[in-house]
Amino acid sequence: MTQTIAPRVRNLVLLLLAAACALLAGAGPASAHAAVTGSDPGQGAVVQEAPARISLTFSEQVALSDDSLRVLDPDGKRVDTAEPSNVSGTTYAVGLKPGLPDGTYTVAYQVVSADSHPVAGAYTFSIGAPSKTSASVSQQATDDGVVGWLYGTGRYVSYAGFIVMAGGAAFVLACWRRGSGVRPVQRFVVSGWLALTAATLALLLLRGSYTGSGKVADVFDLSLLGQVLETKTGAALVSRLLLLAAAALFISVLFGAYDKREDAQEKRDLTFGLAVGGVVVAAGLAASWAMSEHASVGLQASLSMPVDVIHLLAVAAWLGGLGALLVALYRAPADAPVDAAAVRRFSRVAFGSVLALIATGTYQSWRQLGSWSAFTDTRYGQLLLAKIALVVVLVGVAWISRRWTGRLVEAVSASAEREMARVGAGADASGGTDADASGEDRTGTSTGHDADEQPDPEPDDTEPDEAEPADTEPADAERAAQLARQRAARDTARQKQLRDSDPDRLGLRRSVLAEAGIAVVLLAVTTVLTQTEPGRTEQEAKAAASSSASASADAGASGALTLNMPFDTGGEDGKGIVTVDLDPARVGDNEMHVYVERPNGRAFDIPEVKVDFTLKAKDIGPLPVVPDHLATGHWSANGVQIPMAGDWQVDVTVRTSDIDEVTVSKNAQIG
Repeated sequence: MTQTIAPRVRNLVLLLLAAACALLAGAGPASAHAAVTGSDPGQGAVVQEAPARISLTFSEQVALSDDSLRVLDPDGKRVDTAEPSNVSGTTYAVGLKPGLPDGTYTVAYQVVSADSHPVAGAYTFSIGAPSKTSASVSQQATDDGVVGWLYGTGRYVSYAGFIVMAGGAAFVLACWRRGSGVRPVQRFVVSGWLALTAATLALLLLRGSYTGSGKVADVFDLSLLGQVLETKTGAALVSRLLLLAAAALFISVLFGAYDKREDAQEKRDLTFGLAVGGVVVAAGLAASWAMSEHASVGLQASLSMPVDVIHLLAVAAWLGGLGALLVALYRAPADAPVDAAAVRRFSRVAFGSVLALIATGTYQSWRQLGSWSAFTDTRYGQLLLAKIALVVVLVGVAWISRRWTGRLVEAVSASAEREMARVGAGADASGGTDADASGEDRTGTSTGHDADEQPDPEPDDTEPDEAEPADTEPADAERAAQLARQRAARDTARQKQLRDSDPDRLGLRRSVLAEAGIAVVLLAVTTVLTQTEPGRTEQEAKAAASSSASASADAGASGALTLNMPFDTGGEDGKGIVTVDLDPARVGDNEMHVYVERPNGRAFDIPEVKVDFTLKAKDIGPLPVVPDHLATGHWSANGVQIPMAGDWQVDVTVRTSDIDEVTVSKNAQIG
């Protein structure tokens, strides 16, 4: 580094890097991105007869293997058929062996969510009456161990590598084409390619163990690797490797043939070709993340995937370009410093990237959170608030850099005007100078005839010794070369000193360094976000757990049953909570009330609401009930017949418009 960083700037960078490390160290294992929203039998339920199967309903689709759903008896032995299947939508089931005795059974599940993250958990239910159980289920998820840590690190490195490679190359092509021949900038971009390639290969090898056993020994299991290649995530990683081969060709041309082109037209044509090819390759690499993570599942996946690609490209153009600019400002050779025009062009690119980030980030936030309360009530929302704050700070520092750029442009313009004035003054005096030079030449020529009368101060330099004719000339040539090298080093040092003493350039370098420090933390927060359960899913899981606990408590206290079920039909006014009250929740006649409320608790009407009761253990149902509308957000039905006691599934169909409809389900012990 050619300039010592000011203490305040150094402390700021160290503080930001420490915050990034603390964030990475404090980030727990990747949270489940698919949550269990229902089960049959339910958690803690007591059924009179052994069910033919157990089923789990998730918030999104999951991938299964033979060991994804396991049922263990009180002695810890498996009693399932090891053939899990998708029953319907997001509900998955596994059959049970016939003739199971009474006691408490443990249901353990380990699946992979649609956005590539492992999901694991367990719960119990009882047949006949609860009993002691010796079944042991590990509470450590597959992403808690060494493999999980390595996989998480690989994700961080892959994101950083893409941003450095794509953003650095974009900076060279769009802002500072002279940088294609600057060695530090070349190393910066190539290091991004190497990091992304190595991380992608590591993720491909680790994937099987990460979503399975979590054992280090399984990392090089070729059978697991074959299974990974058949999954959506495996296909995305292989596609990324193929695109990285194209990226290697792009980089070799950018830093090879492109820099050597001297013909202006050829260079313009090559610039256009590299720009088009670079955008295609970068977009393809960004799509390898979009097709396998958050953007590929949930609401409006067909729209969210291209939005996610644009978001990632904007991040790379801004943060990767910022890193390349920092390298250019600190490590570029003194005879080829980054100019003010390049900084000004990058400022425009960064501004456009920020606008794209604001637009795409707003859409992504709405899609992943779903409500204002999720900003503060969920970990995803809290991290998103931290990211927004960092972006605001980064934009503020970038504004300071823009001011320094303006001053640098003014200083360069003033310097150019002074140089032109000096050259003009020299041209005016050129006549006298030439005359003097001619006189000196003539004088030298006239006095040359008297040279033998003058003493020769260095006879060895003017006339070589006859005894050593071969040694003197090489010595003179070597001495001249050494003097030339010393003179070049002195000139380079003087240029560096002049460049580093420029207060405008020094201020720009410090502000860009501060931007880079903040960008490190921002990148860390963004990567943690990709591994965190979306706020919408987390709130649905909390609501499901709360409803289950509330139903159990209400049934135990008064015999009446209350089920609270959040719903989202996806349309306008499509979100809310439907509450079913069944009294006395016993065999025979029951009175049922249905309430529909907005997320803020206000009652509102919808076109239609229907309720079905199903006792799967006895193949009874569904028994439909269409309640009558009584008041705003309130429906009621009398004489609801429950023919038999058991663990009933209550399905509520909610229609908020002619085309927007959803069915939510809960299990409850009735009778």
